[in-house]
Amino acid sequence: MSLFERYLTLWVGLCIVAGIALGGLLPAAFNAIAGLEVAKVNLPVAGLVWLMIIPMLLRIDLGSLAQVGRHWRGISVTLLINWAVKPFSMALLGWLFIGLLFRPLLPADQIQSYIAGLIILAAAPCTAMVFVWSGLVKGEPHFTLSQVALNDVIMLVAFGPIVALLLGLAAITVPWQTLALSVGLYVVIPALLAQGLRRWLLSRGPSHLETALKRLGPVSMVALLATLVLLFGFQGPQIIAQPLVILLLSVPILIQVYLNAGLAYGLNRLVGESHEVAGPSALIGASNFFELAVAAAISLFGLTSGAALATVVGVLIEVPVMLSVVAIVNRSRGWYLRRPVPAATDPG
Repeated sequence: MSLFERYLTLWVGLCIVAGIALGGLLPAAFNAIAGLEVAKVNLPVAGLVWLMIIPMLLRIDLGSLAQVGRHWRGISVTLLINWAVKPFSMALLGWLFIGLLFRPLLPADQIQSYIAGLIILAAAPCTAMVFVWSGLVKGEPHFTLSQVALNDVIMLVAFGPIVALLLGLAAITVPWQTLALSVGLYVVIPALLAQGLRRWLLSRGPSHLETALKRLGPVSMVALLATLVLLFGFQGPQIIAQPLVILLLSVPILIQVYLNAGLAYGLNRLVGESHEVAGPSALIGASNFFELAVAAAISLFGLTSGAALATVVGVLIEVPVMLSVVAIVNRSRGWYLRRPVPAATDPG
């Protein structure tokens, strides 16, 4: 592990502080950058995400995707967590903490809106950043790509009904443009670009691919830290203006992340899945598709609503919290491998 990676937590903390400070000192500049978006997808952040996920996508050999069926246990666990546990557990946590325990400390007219935002946040699994997390835990890249693609397909038909059910609405307006653009921008286009680059590098010899991956590694980490600066810079004024509200909203989000990550990780170990699949499965099970969540909350409740703020809190804590899950997965590898893992077989 490099010196940079060893002290990643320190760099993350410094970038969070820098983002908040710069957001307060240079509000016009950050507002201008925040305004560079299409269908609620911020283009500068999208560019940084590309720099983060391309190194992992370069490792994927599309010809090997046919073998991903041998990881059916991991796929089943991840689908269970994402679609049968995560949205409903967040509804429970939102009611318990925001609707009950923290109610006296929050604006009474925003309680239900806060809970709605938390539910929307949990109803869609992450599409882009999971490639970064999977790479950091040395996850199986073909499993990660296949799982993300499968979740995206399910999201098209399940996101709206699940949110409508949990919010008690007859129907919701799904921001299809944001959903389609995010999937294309964060999965389809970078995957195609990475495959084109991979073929070109391999045509020059396998060593060229390895050299490129080594050089892109630090670029990926710098892009991750730059993303943190931007995200916290965008929301710096909100953090300073409403620190208690943001702190209280983060509590159920934090519990939900660790609960679902731990459940997915433990279930994968129980069914005998390999660690290189269990790691990304836990991370996919815990992370959120915050671009879609923010867009849906704004379209349903408005830009200044409690629901929109709740989804923004999810954006703020996503990266540092997921990095802590990455650390837990990496440090617990020895414990995970103590249980003999049976050879993976096809379900048929």
